[in-house]
Amino acid sequence: MLGLLLFLLGISNSASADFGKLESLALQRYGGRAINELEKTVLGLQSATEQVKIKQINDFFNHHIQNFDDDINIWGQSDYWATPLEALGKNSGDCEDYSIAKYIFLKELNIPIDRLKLTYVRARIGGPHSKIFQAHMVLSYYPELSAEPLILDNLISDIRPASRRPDLSPIFSFNDDGLWVGSGTAPKSNATSHLSRWRDLLIRMKNDGID
Repeated sequence: MLGLLLFLLGISNSASADFGKLESLALQRYGGRAINELEKTVLGLQSATEQVKIKQINDFFNHHIQNFDDDINIWGQSDYWATPLEALGKNSGDCEDYSIAKYIFLKELNIPIDRLKLTYVRARIGGPHSKIFQAHMVLSYYPELSAEPLILDNLISDIRPASRRPDLSPIFSFNDDGLWVGSGTAPKSNATSHLSRWRDLLIRMKNDGID
C-alpha cells in the first residue's frame, strides 16, 4: 500500500519495510491497527525535514508504545529485544524497544545511518545528587557528523542535546555499521559480530517484513 501511494504521489521510496506484511501480521497476532497508523505517519513524513522526522518518530513511538515495563513482565524473559511489530502489538516495551523502533523507522525515512546510534547509558535516577544508577538505552541523533548528539528517550518527551542530559553517561553505542565504546569517535568492532541479541533481532525483523 505505501509503495503504491508513494508511486502515485511521485515520491521516491527507498524504504525497506513491507507494510502490507506488517499490517497482516499485526492483525493476525494482535488485532491492532498501530501499524496502519505508523504507515500513515511514515508516508506523511517522506518530504519532511530531518528535524521534523526526528520529532515525529520520537513522538509516535513514545505515544503508541504506551506501557513502559520490564521484559520479564512482557515476555517472560529477563532481556528481550522486541521488534517494532512486537512492541506496537503488545503496546508495551522497555527502553531498548522504544529506541530500536525509532532507529529502524528513521532509517526507513532515509536518515543516514552514520547520524544514528543506539546508545547504552548509565542513567542516574532520582535527581542530580542521587547515587542510584541503572542501565538504559536511548537513540542518539547527530545533526552533523561532528555535532553534539540529540537524545531521543522514552522517559522524557523533549529531545535534548547530550549536554542537557547530565544524568546519562554513555557506555557503548552501535548501529548497522559499527560499535563504539564510551564517547569514542572510532568504531571498535562490528555490532552484529558482538551483540547476539542484535543479530537475533535483525532476523526476526526480516521475518516480520523489515529487511
